[in-house]
Amino acid sequence: MTTAVFLGFIVFSLYLAIRSKQGHGAQSVHDFFVASRQFGAYLVFFLAAGEIYSIGTMVGFPGGIYAKGPTYGVWFLGYILLAYPLGYFLGPKIWQAGARYNAITLPDLFKGHYGSRALELMVAGSSILFLLPWGQLQFTGLVAALKGLGWEFDPVYLVLISAALAFTYIAISGVRASAYIAILKDILMVVAIVATGVAVGWKAGVGDVFHAASLQVSNQMNDTQLRFSMSTMLFQALGFYVMPFAVQNFFTAKSANTIRRTQVAMPLYMLMYPFLVLASYYAISQNLQLASPNEAFFAAAVRLLPDWLLGLVTAGAALSGLLVLAGICLAIGPIVTRNLLPGMPEQRQKQGAKVVIVVYLVLSIAMTLATPNLMLTLINTTYYGVTQFFPGVIVILFSLKVRPMAIALGILSGQGLAIALYAQQADFGGINLGLVSLAVNLLVTVVANYTPRLARVQPA
Repeated sequence: MTTAVFLGFIVFSLYLAIRSKQGHGAQSVHDFFVASRQFGAYLVFFLAAGEIYSIGTMVGFPGGIYAKGPTYGVWFLGYILLAYPLGYFLGPKIWQAGARYNAITLPDLFKGHYGSRALELMVAGSSILFLLPWGQLQFTGLVAALKGLGWEFDPVYLVLISAALAFTYIAISGVRASAYIAILKDILMVVAIVATGVAVGWKAGVGDVFHAASLQVSNQMNDTQLRFSMSTMLFQALGFYVMPFAVQNFFTAKSANTIRRTQVAMPLYMLMYPFLVLASYYAISQNLQLASPNEAFFAAAVRLLPDWLLGLVTAGAALSGLLVLAGICLAIGPIVTRNLLPGMPEQRQKQGAKVVIVVYLVLSIAMTLATPNLMLTLINTTYYGVTQFFPGVIVILFSLKVRPMAIALGILSGQGLAIALYAQQADFGGINLGLVSLAVNLLVTVVANYTPRLARVQPA
């Protein structure tokens, strides 16, 4: 029954992808990647929510609580809530900048504002580099979900099937398929999470689960944990909407006001997190010996839900990962064909992007099989690099005059330092390494921007 329900929803998702293409004929590059800037508030809302509340919600958040204790998940909630006000004010400006420069990708914005080929290449290259862990994140989550639900297949087959499905969605109608499937995915994900949380409360008791879990994990934060949580919330909130795929999602909207309307409603999704906490605490309280912390949520689901509902949970988890995977691919494809290979004719960019997407999927699969990680580690790794774009994006949005060389040096300094500090396992008393690197990024940018000017006014 579980498999039948799961396959039924997957087939239905393919139908939605095909349905999304009707009435649009042969898609142009802009239509394929950003829907010709035609999406209304509902489609933008579901598309953005599909990227935000993904497989990481069902796997990474409960896995972090299971592995590190409940206090470790505080930042997960905090940075998303802190990001929404930023999205309300910055999202419309990102859309306006995209319309001004006819942009499809994040590097298009840098190219349009700064007029620097070197800066465009640097942003394009580092975007691809730091999105590799995000692709690995989705595959890791998909493997954990399907294995946690009792599907004892070789991980190789699981990731290959997942990659094939993600590519199929993209090939049918690009971002339009993602938007339509996102509606189904959100319904399934919310029902799956709420159903599992309710089952825990109904069959094990909320008070009993919390009490049993509190005997095994600490609910107190020491000073180091508090500094980590607060600094990580700030750092990742700043990087939340400069993710290449998040920027591209904004470009699909038909107006700046459409963005504002979607951001107002986004926090409603946070109501499902208490149910995820319940599932995590259940896994802790029952002393479940899991192969990986990433299986915490699904361990609760398997033990408490009937087979048909498990099929729904499986479909919700799978579509959550597949949808984000498709979104990443739709961001990386045009980055290569438009920014790394700018001479490619527009009519060939879509086909070229599909080839790039296949290569990206293969690389992500290889990383997933070679170096499986706790999902929280993968989330942090991507943010270390991507958030360093934030100062450069702010300059674009507010039409400030800053030398492109200064922006480039700042980004390189921040990304290089973040990687070095992470490799050395440096400790700043719990302060997020990425935030330290972002501060250096800003310092280098300011110094590099003003030092040449000061030199010119000095007497000979």
